[in-house]
Amino acid sequence: MLSFIFLLFSATLTAKEALIDPDNLFPQVKLETSMGTIIVELDRVRAPITVNNFLNYVVSGEYDNTIFHRIVPEFIVQGGGYSQDFVMKKVYSNIVNEAGNGLKNEVGTIAMAKESRPHSANRQFFFNLGDNRSLDPGRKWGYAVFGAIIEGQEVLEAMALVKTDYNEHMSWEDVPVEPVILIKASLLPAT
Repeated sequence: MLSFIFLLFSATLTAKEALIDPDNLFPQVKLETSMGTIIVELDRVRAPITVNNFLNYVVSGEYDNTIFHRIVPEFIVQGGGYSQDFVMKKVYSNIVNEAGNGLKNEVGTIAMAKESRPHSANRQFFFNLGDNRSLDPGRKWGYAVFGAIIEGQEVLEAMALVKTDYNEHMSWEDVPVEPVILIKASLLPAT
């Protein structure tokens, strides 16, 4: 059944996308940040589209030198979409929302950010700092969880403590006063 899903999925990829590390059901990604290293394990069984989308940004270097632009204590740390100068980074395409996969927006999980439309996620992601049941699917589409932190939870907790403020240039709340940078994202070799 899983082979059929991958075949169906790979047939829908655009020319720029590729199936990354296709035989690894639980790929791991190392995120080197200005506050320390986080390693996430992704769940390709429950979120194959989301995982492959994320890995395409990782292996192409698109997440390197981006910022975590939104930090809300006890809620989320969001990033992956902007340079340090708040310039929006290249977006490949929106993906199908896999929020109904059974994974919950719980402490330490990684999920895709989206607009109010259900299938509008593309490159931005967030870490859950709390058990955010309001972000799970119900009567409305939720936010697709696609993995969890396996090392570096203390780094995420430190990020939650940085000073944030309103950013006039972007007209956003909850922007770190001192940039929190995702220096490099790397796909780790399969174990």
